[in-house]
Amino acid sequence: MKSLQKKHKRIVVKLGSSLFYSGRGNFDLNIARQITGEVSALVKEGREVVIVSSGAIALGMQLLGLESRPRELSILQAAAAVGQNELMDIYRELFKDKSLNCGQVLLTWEDFDGRRRYLNAKNTLLSLLKLGVIPIINENDTVSTDEIKFGDNDRLSALVATLISADLLLILTDVEGLLAKDRKTLVKLVNEITPEIKALASTTDKKACVGGMVTKLDAAKIALGSGIPCVIANGRVKGVISANVKEPGSFGTVFAPKKSQLAAKKRWIAFGSKPKGKIMVDDGARNALLGRKSLLAVGIAGLSGDFECGDIVSIADKAHAEFARGKTNFSSKQLEKLKGQRLDKEVIHCDNIVVVN
Repeated sequence: MKSLQKKHKRIVVKLGSSLFYSGRGNFDLNIARQITGEVSALVKEGREVVIVSSGAIALGMQLLGLESRPRELSILQAAAAVGQNELMDIYRELFKDKSLNCGQVLLTWEDFDGRRRYLNAKNTLLSLLKLGVIPIINENDTVSTDEIKFGDNDRLSALVATLISADLLLILTDVEGLLAKDRKTLVKLVNEITPEIKALASTTDKKACVGGMVTKLDAAKIALGSGIPCVIANGRVKGVISANVKEPGSFGTVFAPKKSQLAAKKRWIAFGSKPKGKIMVDDGARNALLGRKSLLAVGIAGLSGDFECGDIVSIADKAHAEFARGKTNFSSKQLEKLKGQRLDKEVIHCDNIVVVN
């Protein structure tokens, strides 16, 4: 898309498990070689590239002779441990052939949830890029539990793009992009993730994979909310990365943001931290928040969850539909006593509120 043409210096490339595994059931080294070759060329042009790579669990399953994705957490984590080591060996050798270094970074929600760890993760990635190293990021599946899991690397890739203020997010998979209702026509441009767009998505049925188009749309929504263009495309197409860096949407579906990128702190509030609870507000408070006002105790209609002062909370209407997030100045226990009252201090200051829907 011509409106998106610019020098994309910092790029996040997400590689799905399905990209590396065809019907033969073995890791496709040729695809890995093709992709790392394109990434290497971009780095040597002076661009910064971060790879968010799935494939560790699937590779571990292959090495351990497991035919389907383990349901038992300890077996799943064992497969991840075996596969992650093998996956990094592959990346290291392929980038070494191009005289480049790569570095492993394993993340969980906890690395995003707290502001200090969030900034530390950001500084680590930016330092690697400054040193000319290609970060290879994956969820830390060997220790992740349901409480700290991202659930899929699509969401992780969008959060990483937001974390480092990327210029472009490329989500590469084994399909051409988002298909229209006829399941044949490619949707080329999306400006907003509407219910109609969501209805076009489908989940994956592949044994070694999680996610599908549903999670890719979730990732695209995070990118759009952060002002970052996102492309979902077929990573098996030769030249797909370089073409989309030059002109997003050359291949696949491009999600083009309408608004400018949020400030770093507000990106963290909106996307980087899991809400610890929910504050329901009345219609007057909702309208005030949408008009960039602070949240006052008098407008609180109800609460749910257990949160402390300084935590990120979801802000919802009386029907419990989230429309904003913010950093609270009071704990849930304090607000139970103060809701509906007129106070001098804001419950959440407008500078710490982000409208998310």
